[in-house]
Amino acid sequence: MTFADIPNQSAVKALLRQSVARQHVAHAQLFRGQEGGAALALALAYAQFLNCEARAADAQDSCGHCPACTKTVKLAHPDLNFIVPVTTTKSVAKDAVSSKFMGEWRAFVLDNPYQGLNDWMQHIGAENKQGNISKDEAVQILKLVSLKAFEARFKIVILWLPELMHPAAANAVLKLLEEPPPATIFLLVSHAPEQLMPTIISRVQPVVVRPFSEDDITDFLHEHYQVPEVKARQVAQLAEGSLGAAIASRDANADHDYFEFFSGWMRLCFSYGSKAGDILKKSEEFQKLGRENQKELLSYSLGLVRKVLLFGIDPKFVPHLATGEQQFVTGFAKFVTPRNADLLTKELTDAHYHIERNANAKMVFVDSSLRLGGFLRV
Repeated sequence: MTFADIPNQSAVKALLRQSVARQHVAHAQLFRGQEGGAALALALAYAQFLNCEARAADAQDSCGHCPACTKTVKLAHPDLNFIVPVTTTKSVAKDAVSSKFMGEWRAFVLDNPYQGLNDWMQHIGAENKQGNISKDEAVQILKLVSLKAFEARFKIVILWLPELMHPAAANAVLKLLEEPPPATIFLLVSHAPEQLMPTIISRVQPVVVRPFSEDDITDFLHEHYQVPEVKARQVAQLAEGSLGAAIASRDANADHDYFEFFSGWMRLCFSYGSKAGDILKKSEEFQKLGRENQKELLSYSLGLVRKVLLFGIDPKFVPHLATGEQQFVTGFAKFVTPRNADLLTKELTDAHYHIERNANAKMVFVDSSLRLGGFLRV
C-alpha cells in the first residue's frame, strides 16, 4: 500500500516522510486512531516506504514497483511480520497464534484495510469467541525478532490492537521495546491506547491518526465504489469518520433517500396547517423502513440538524453541502437556533433510543413529530 492509496491524512503522511528523510525513524511507534480509520493503512504504507529499494532521498511515496514494494503490496515480504488477535476456530482447534492465520489475515487486509476487530473475528470464523493476543504469542514474538532481516533494511513488526495482549505477551513486547533488536521497527496500531500498559506507552513514539472527514469518505465511496455523490455523502454523515463503517454500509440503505425523507418530515412538523392524517401517513412510511433503517434515518437526522445549526451560525462552518441539501439547509437554518437545538437533538436521540429498544415505530414517530413541531416554533 502506498500513501497515495489512503484518502487525505496529509499531516500524518508528511510526519512519517520527514522521519525517514531526517533518519530519525523511531524503533517503536504507536499509530492511534478510531476503528475504521486510517491507522493500519498508514502503518502498511509506512512499512512499504521504509523498505522501498528505489526510493529517492526526497521521495514522497514508495515506488510500488521494486521487488520489496511488490512483495509488501501482497503482504508477502519476509521482513514484514504481523501479530494480531486470534482465537481457536474450526480450522485451528488449539494453540491459536497469529502465524496460523496469516493466509486469512492477508486476504482480510488486502480486501479492505479499514475493517475492525469484529470484522476480523467473523472473517476467521470465531463465532461468538473473543480474540486476543495470547500468552503463547510471547514466545512467537521473541522468536520472530531473534533473526536478522532477510532482505530489507528493516525488519518490521506490525502489532494490530496491542490493547488485547495477554499480560505475558505485553511483558514480552515491553522487554523488546526496552532493548530493541537492531534494525527492527515495531508499529503498534491501536484503537484504544488508554488500555495499554503505561510502561509501553512511555516507550513508543505516538502517531495520532485523525478520523476521516465527511468529504474524504464521500469522495472515496464515489470514486472507488461508484456510489452516487448524494448517497455517498449521506453514508459519510452516518459513518462519523469511520471509512470502514462507510464501506460496510454503502449498499445497506441504497433504496432509501434519508435526506428526502427528513426534509419532508421537518416541513410537515413545522407546518401549522398539517392535519393529523398527514403525520400518520408519514409514520407509515417510517414504519416500512424497518428498524435498522429507522435508526440510521434518526442518526442521519441528528447529523443534519447539527449541520444546519452550524450553517446558521456561520456558513463557513459547513463549506461543502450536497447540491440537493443546499437550499433546504439554507432555509431550515432560520428555525434551528441555539435556543432550540438542544431540544431538537434530545428528541431525535430519545427517538433513536426507543426504536433501538423495540418500541412501536409509528407511536415513536408521531410523538416525536408533535414535539419537534413545537420546538421548531420556539
